[in-house]
Amino acid sequence: MIRFEHSVFALPFALLGALLAAGGWPTAWQLFWIVVAMVAGRSAAMAFNRIADLGYDRENPRTAGRELPTGKLSVGFAWTFTLVSAALLVLAAWQLNPLALKLSPAVLVILLLYSYTKRFTTLTHWVLGACLGMAPAGAWIAVRGTLDWAILPLALAVVCWVAGFDIIYSCQDVEFDRRVRLYSLPARIGIGGALWVSRALHVIMLGLLVWLAREAGAGALAYAGLAVTGALLAYEHSLVKASDLSRVNAAFFTVNGYISVLLLLFWGADILT
Repeated sequence: MIRFEHSVFALPFALLGALLAAGGWPTAWQLFWIVVAMVAGRSAAMAFNRIADLGYDRENPRTAGRELPTGKLSVGFAWTFTLVSAALLVLAAWQLNPLALKLSPAVLVILLLYSYTKRFTTLTHWVLGACLGMAPAGAWIAVRGTLDWAILPLALAVVCWVAGFDIIYSCQDVEFDRRVRLYSLPARIGIGGALWVSRALHVIMLGLLVWLAREAGAGALAYAGLAVTGALLAYEHSLVKASDLSRVNAAFFTVNGYISVLLLLFWGADILT
């Protein structure tokens, strides 16, 4: 039901936020609990999303084979998994610092609220982006115990990146979303228009990362990482066309996984050297 490897989307940005906050390596204690918080938060959000969307997943041919609709796992198990994961997130926040602990309930509310946004707003993609955009900001808090504007460009870049690729992913469900009146952007404005919005968001993402690099005094390795990111984003958009969605999964899972990991490697090397 929950693929832990999909934490690769947000976890590298959390680790990058931690590196930026520390100006190098955070402590091993901080790194450990940041990873626990990230995996637990994402697991709670995904498990709750499966519970909230169970009715829709049963009707949608693309999702009807998932574990809850088929009965491979029970709703009771999903609830237990959600609550245990949420508790682990709060535990991790408690182990980090007082501000992290105070903010952990608000983080959980945002993570769980996302599952309902598609029912009433096309901004659902941006809400998902905000869920992952909290990762670098949360890691900054985990290391410094405070939050300031220096991490804002990275957090906003993640919001734009995630909203952009979630729009691509939701193109698969246009007909279903229209039939059951779900508010995805492709269902609202069409696949062609939605793909242009996705491209614009990814251009904005690159602009925000350039802003961050300038503000942080980044070196050649960080800018090389931006060049690689730009090339991968261009490749991602070359895979998906309004008339051909057959490679959406490659664009969504594979390319974006490379983007987050390679950006962490290039920027991390730049910060540490």
